[in-house]
Amino acid sequence: MRKFKITVDGKVYEVEVEEVGGNESSAETISVPQSAATKVKEEPVNQKAVKPPSNPAPVKAPTAAVAGEEVVAPMPGKVLQLKVSEGDSVKDGDTLLILEAMKMENEIVANASGNIKKISVAVNDMVDTGDILMVIG
Repeated sequence: MRKFKITVDGKVYEVEVEEVGGNESSAETISVPQSAATKVKEEPVNQKAVKPPSNPAPVKAPTAAVAGEEVVAPMPGKVLQLKVSEGDSVKDGDTLLILEAMKMENEIVANASGNIKKISVAVNDMVDTGDILMVIG
């Protein structure tokens, strides 16, 4: 996760962004003029109390733990294509699967080098943000 402080029309917002690939860096400050920002939802940076949702999402049953680096879904979507199989050797940045989200095909890449220990999804499965897709060991 990368944290950014974004200034929009004089107001500072703290934003966390998950990086799928590229270089890691520390917190940065970015200024955006109001004319360039679209649909900014104003929320205070430091909230004291967070109200839980009235209808919490169902919790998935835990599966047997497999040691290794987990590859998680960065967004909800549908698995269109698996590019690897269990036991395959992958390098950091290799494409593992194609995830369709909002009618766009997104490449999900390896976040570590190693062998595919476990694949937790199949083609046409629907996944939510944070669901474990694969484990690289």
